[in-house]
Amino acid sequence: MNKRVSTLMGLFLVVMGGLLLMSNVVLPLFGIRSWYWSVWRLWPTIVVSVGAFFMLIPLLWPHKRGLGAFFIVGAPVLATGGILLFTSVFDVWGAWSWLWPAEVWSVALGFALAAFFMRNVWLMIPAIIIGMNGALLQFCALTGWWEVWAVLWTIEPLSVGLALLFVYFRKHRHGLLVAGTILCAIAAVGLIGMLGLVALRPGWWVLNMIGPALLIGIGILLLLSNARPRLNLRESVSER
Repeated sequence: MNKRVSTLMGLFLVVMGGLLLMSNVVLPLFGIRSWYWSVWRLWPTIVVSVGAFFMLIPLLWPHKRGLGAFFIVGAPVLATGGILLFTSVFDVWGAWSWLWPAEVWSVALGFALAAFFMRNVWLMIPAIIIGMNGALLQFCALTGWWEVWAVLWTIEPLSVGLALLFVYFRKHRHGLLVAGTILCAIAAVGLIGMLGLVALRPGWWVLNMIGPALLIGIGILLLLSNARPRLNLRESVSER
Protein backbone atom coordinates (compact mmCIF):
# COMPACT_ATOMS: atom_id res chain seq x y z
CA MET A 1 0.00 0.00 0.00
CA ASN A 2 2.84 2.41 0.88
CA LYS A 3 4.41 1.73 -2.51
CA ARG A 4 1.21 2.63 -4.32
CA VAL A 5 0.72 5.78 -2.27
CA SER A 6 4.25 6.86 -3.13
CA THR A 7 3.44 6.14 -6.78
CA LEU A 8 0.46 8.49 -6.60
CA MET A 9 2.58 11.19 -4.98
CA GLY A 10 5.21 10.69 -7.68
CA LEU A 11 2.60 11.11 -10.41
CA PHE A 12 1.35 14.28 -8.73
CA LEU A 13 4.86 15.75 -8.64
CA VAL A 14 5.48 14.79 -12.28
CA VAL A 15 2.27 16.51 -13.38
CA MET A 16 3.02 19.66 -11.39
CA GLY A 17 6.58 19.76 -12.71
CA GLY A 18 5.37 19.26 -16.26
CA LEU A 19 2.90 22.15 -15.94
CA LEU A 20 5.60 24.43 -14.58
CA LEU A 21 7.96 23.39 -17.37
CA MET A 22 5.29 24.15 -19.95
CA SER A 23 4.61 27.55 -18.40
CA ASN A 24 8.25 28.58 -18.11
CA VAL A 25 9.86 26.97 -21.17
CA VAL A 26 7.52 25.46 -23.76
CA LEU A 27 4.87 28.18 -24.09
CA PRO A 28 7.41 31.02 -24.53
CA LEU A 29 8.86 29.10 -27.50
CA PHE A 30 5.51 29.55 -29.27
CA GLY A 31 5.42 33.27 -28.55
CA ILE A 32 2.94 33.00 -25.68
CA ARG A 33 3.74 35.57 -23.05
CA SER A 34 4.77 33.90 -19.84
CA TRP A 35 3.06 36.44 -17.60
CA TYR A 36 -0.31 35.51 -19.02
CA TRP A 37 0.29 31.86 -18.28
CA SER A 38 1.99 32.55 -14.98
CA VAL A 39 2.10 29.86 -12.36
CA TRP A 40 -0.57 31.39 -10.15
CA ARG A 41 -3.17 30.73 -12.84
CA LEU A 42 -2.48 27.02 -12.50
CA TRP A 43 -3.45 26.82 -8.81
CA PRO A 44 -6.59 24.73 -9.66
CA THR A 45 -4.26 21.86 -10.57
CA ILE A 46 -4.17 21.20 -6.82
CA VAL A 47 -7.93 20.54 -6.88
CA VAL A 48 -7.57 18.47 -10.06
CA SER A 49 -4.83 16.41 -8.43
CA VAL A 50 -6.96 15.74 -5.34
CA GLY A 51 -9.83 14.56 -7.54
CA ALA A 52 -7.50 12.40 -9.62
CA PHE A 53 -6.06 10.94 -6.41
CA PHE A 54 -9.52 9.83 -5.25
CA MET A 55 -10.29 8.40 -8.70
CA LEU A 56 -7.06 6.39 -8.80
CA ILE A 57 -7.45 4.79 -5.37
CA PRO A 58 -9.99 2.12 -6.50
CA LEU A 59 -7.94 1.41 -9.64
CA LEU A 60 -4.81 0.74 -7.60
CA TRP A 61 -6.64 -1.71 -5.34
CA PRO A 62 -9.11 -3.35 -7.77
CA HIS A 63 -9.81 -6.31 -5.48
CA LYS A 64 -11.18 -4.08 -2.71
CA ARG A 65 -14.67 -3.37 -4.02
CA GLY A 66 -15.56 -1.05 -1.17
CA LEU A 67 -13.02 1.48 -2.40
CA GLY A 68 -15.33 2.18 -5.34
CA ALA A 69 -17.04 4.74 -3.10
CA PHE A 70 -14.07 7.02 -3.77
CA PHE A 71 -15.43 7.52 -7.30
CA ILE A 72 -18.46 9.30 -5.82
CA VAL A 73 -16.13 11.78 -4.10
CA GLY A 74 -13.46 12.00 -6.76
CA ALA A 75 -15.66 12.70 -9.80
CA PRO A 76 -17.18 15.99 -8.54
CA VAL A 77 -13.84 17.15 -7.11
CA LEU A 78 -12.19 16.43 -10.46
CA ALA A 79 -14.97 18.26 -12.33
CA THR A 80 -14.64 21.26 -10.01
CA GLY A 81 -10.90 21.35 -10.53
CA GLY A 82 -11.29 21.10 -14.29
CA ILE A 83 -13.72 24.01 -14.43
CA LEU A 84 -11.53 26.09 -12.11
CA LEU A 85 -8.46 25.36 -14.23
CA PHE A 86 -10.26 26.33 -17.45
CA THR A 87 -11.68 29.56 -16.05
CA SER A 88 -8.41 30.51 -14.33
CA VAL A 89 -6.07 29.88 -17.27
CA PHE A 90 -8.28 31.64 -19.82
CA ASP A 91 -9.60 34.22 -17.32
CA VAL A 92 -13.22 33.48 -18.20
CA TRP A 93 -14.78 33.22 -14.75
CA GLY A 94 -18.15 34.00 -16.25
CA ALA A 95 -18.09 30.51 -17.76
CA TRP A 96 -19.34 29.21 -14.42
CA SER A 97 -22.80 30.44 -15.44
CA TRP A 98 -23.02 27.63 -18.01
CA LEU A 99 -20.53 25.10 -16.66
CA TRP A 100 -21.85 24.67 -13.11
CA PRO A 101 -24.24 21.79 -14.02
CA ALA A 102 -21.13 19.69 -14.58
CA GLU A 103 -20.99 19.48 -10.80
CA VAL A 104 -24.34 17.68 -10.85
CA TRP A 105 -23.73 15.16 -13.60
CA SER A 106 -20.21 14.48 -12.30
CA VAL A 107 -21.86 13.16 -9.11
CA ALA A 108 -23.97 10.90 -11.33
CA LEU A 109 -20.80 9.73 -13.09
CA GLY A 110 -19.25 8.92 -9.72
CA PHE A 111 -22.24 6.79 -8.73
CA ALA A 112 -22.17 5.00 -12.09
CA LEU A 113 -18.45 4.21 -11.80
CA ALA A 114 -18.96 3.05 -8.21
CA ALA A 115 -21.82 0.81 -9.34
CA PHE A 116 -19.67 -0.92 -11.95
CA PHE A 117 -16.61 -1.17 -9.72
CA MET A 118 -18.50 -2.40 -6.66
CA ARG A 119 -20.85 -4.56 -8.79
CA ASN A 120 -23.82 -2.97 -7.05
CA VAL A 121 -26.58 -2.25 -9.53
CA TRP A 122 -28.62 -0.36 -6.93
CA LEU A 123 -26.14 2.51 -7.13
CA MET A 124 -27.36 3.07 -10.69
CA ILE A 125 -30.63 4.46 -9.29
CA PRO A 126 -29.06 7.70 -7.96
CA ALA A 127 -26.73 7.73 -10.97
CA ILE A 128 -29.63 7.80 -13.44
CA ILE A 129 -31.78 10.22 -11.42
CA ILE A 130 -28.98 12.71 -10.77
CA GLY A 131 -27.59 12.29 -14.29
CA MET A 132 -30.87 13.09 -16.03
CA ASN A 133 -31.38 16.15 -13.85
CA GLY A 134 -27.82 17.24 -14.54
CA ALA A 135 -28.29 16.83 -18.29
CA LEU A 136 -31.44 18.97 -18.23
CA LEU A 137 -29.75 21.62 -16.07
CA GLN A 138 -26.83 21.68 -18.51
CA PHE A 139 -29.23 22.14 -21.44
CA CYS A 140 -30.95 25.05 -19.68
CA ALA A 141 -27.64 26.65 -18.69
CA LEU A 142 -26.37 26.53 -22.28
CA THR A 143 -29.57 27.73 -23.94
CA GLY A 144 -31.02 29.98 -21.24
CA TRP A 145 -34.41 28.26 -21.68
CA TRP A 146 -35.07 27.85 -17.97
CA GLU A 147 -38.81 28.12 -18.58
CA VAL A 148 -38.63 24.68 -20.16
CA TRP A 149 -38.93 23.33 -16.59
CA ALA A 150 -42.63 24.24 -16.80
CA VAL A 151 -42.92 21.24 -19.13
CA LEU A 152 -39.95 19.01 -18.35
CA TRP A 153 -40.53 18.75 -14.60
CA THR A 154 -41.80 15.33 -15.59
CA ILE A 155 -38.15 14.27 -15.80
CA GLU A 156 -38.35 13.59 -12.04
CA PRO A 157 -40.80 10.65 -12.17
CA LEU A 158 -39.31 9.61 -15.50
CA SER A 159 -35.77 9.38 -14.12
CA VAL A 160 -36.95 7.31 -11.14
CA GLY A 161 -38.96 5.05 -13.42
CA LEU A 162 -36.07 4.49 -15.82
CA ALA A 163 -33.75 3.78 -12.89
CA LEU A 164 -36.11 1.12 -11.55
CA LEU A 165 -36.47 -0.43 -15.01
CA PHE A 166 -32.68 -0.55 -15.36
CA VAL A 167 -32.39 -2.43 -12.08
CA TYR A 168 -35.25 -4.71 -13.15
CA PHE A 169 -33.35 -5.87 -16.23
CA ARG A 170 -30.49 -6.87 -13.93
CA LYS A 171 -32.41 -8.28 -10.96
CA HIS A 172 -35.60 -9.49 -12.74
CA ARG A 173 -37.89 -8.49 -9.89
CA HIS A 174 -41.44 -7.99 -11.07
CA GLY A 175 -42.15 -5.23 -8.55
CA LEU A 176 -39.45 -3.06 -10.09
CA LEU A 177 -41.03 -3.52 -13.51
CA VAL A 178 -44.47 -2.48 -12.27
CA ALA A 179 -43.21 0.55 -10.31
CA GLY A 180 -40.90 1.70 -13.09
CA THR A 181 -43.57 1.35 -15.76
CA ILE A 182 -46.13 3.28 -13.71
CA LEU A 183 -43.72 6.15 -13.07
CA CYS A 184 -42.68 6.35 -16.73
CA ALA A 185 -46.35 6.32 -17.80
CA ILE A 186 -47.15 9.11 -15.33
CA ALA A 187 -44.24 11.14 -16.72
CA ALA A 188 -45.35 10.58 -20.31
CA VAL A 189 -48.99 11.48 -19.64
CA GLY A 190 -47.95 14.49 -17.54
CA LEU A 191 -45.66 15.71 -20.31
CA ILE A 192 -48.40 15.39 -22.93
CA GLY A 193 -50.83 17.25 -20.66
CA MET A 194 -48.37 20.06 -19.91
CA LEU A 195 -47.60 20.50 -23.61
CA GLY A 196 -51.28 21.09 -24.17
CA LEU A 197 -51.43 23.80 -21.50
CA VAL A 198 -48.14 25.64 -21.98
CA ALA A 199 -47.45 27.77 -25.04
CA LEU A 200 -44.00 26.82 -26.29
CA ARG A 201 -41.52 28.89 -28.22
CA PRO A 202 -41.00 28.31 -31.95
CA GLY A 203 -38.49 25.54 -32.38
CA TRP A 204 -39.67 23.63 -29.32
CA TRP A 205 -41.85 21.40 -31.46
CA VAL A 206 -39.47 18.53 -30.75
CA LEU A 207 -40.87 18.37 -27.19
CA ASN A 208 -44.22 17.31 -28.63
CA MET A 209 -42.54 14.09 -29.73
CA ILE A 210 -41.15 13.15 -26.31
CA GLY A 211 -44.42 12.18 -24.61
CA PRO A 212 -45.66 9.83 -27.39
CA ALA A 213 -42.15 8.43 -27.76
CA LEU A 214 -42.14 7.59 -24.04
CA LEU A 215 -45.45 5.78 -24.31
CA ILE A 216 -44.14 3.77 -27.28
CA GLY A 217 -40.94 2.94 -25.41
CA ILE A 218 -42.85 1.80 -22.32
CA GLY A 219 -45.05 -0.42 -24.48
CA ILE A 220 -41.99 -2.00 -26.11
CA LEU A 221 -40.45 -2.65 -22.68
CA LEU A 222 -43.62 -4.38 -21.52
CA LEU A 223 -43.70 -6.54 -24.64
CA LEU A 224 -40.07 -7.52 -24.19
CA SER A 225 -40.54 -8.30 -20.50
CA ASN A 226 -43.56 -10.49 -21.30
CA ALA A 227 -41.77 -12.27 -24.12
CA ARG A 228 -38.70 -13.15 -22.06
CA PRO A 229 -40.31 -15.81 -19.83
CA ARG A 230 -41.81 -17.51 -22.90
CA LEU A 231 -38.45 -17.53 -24.63
CA ASN A 232 -36.80 -19.03 -21.56
CA LEU A 233 -39.54 -21.68 -21.33
CA ARG A 234 -39.08 -22.68 -24.95
CA GLU A 235 -35.33 -22.90 -24.49
CA SER A 236 -35.71 -25.15 -21.45
CA VAL A 237 -38.15 -27.44 -23.31
CA SER A 238 -35.84 -27.68 -26.31
CA GLU A 239 -32.92 -28.58 -24.04
CA ARG A 240 -34.93 -31.46 -22.59
